[in-house]
Amino acid sequence: MITAGIGHLTFQRDDFQAQVPNWIPLSKDLVVILSGIVEIILGLAMLFLTKYKTKVGIALAVFYILIFPGNIAQYVNGTSAFGLDTDQARLIRLFFQPVLIFLALWSTGTLFRKK
Repeated sequence: MITAGIGHLTFQRDDFQAQVPNWIPLSKDLVVILSGIVEIILGLAMLFLTKYKTKVGIALAVFYILIFPGNIAQYVNGTSAFGLDTDQARLIRLFFQPVLIFLALWSTGTLFRKK
């Protein structure tokens, strides 16, 4: 998450801007910067707020849900970014978002926790 957040702010900024849906009423650059900051915060929270790891896992899963429209927009609009330069590659990418959501919940103990 921290590396992805840094990418938002620096070397992958154009690629992330390509994923921002056109219907978002903010500049694509602002959305990329804000989401990058959120990613860095979530990454740091995963590392240092271990006492709250289930809450951080839920926040991370919600974040992955909120950014999913960007992946859908990339597919629907046929926008090339991150090496995804075919409709097939962009479609396959859509199936990885639920995996990220699952991993965020599983790795933080939110799923399958004992009551």
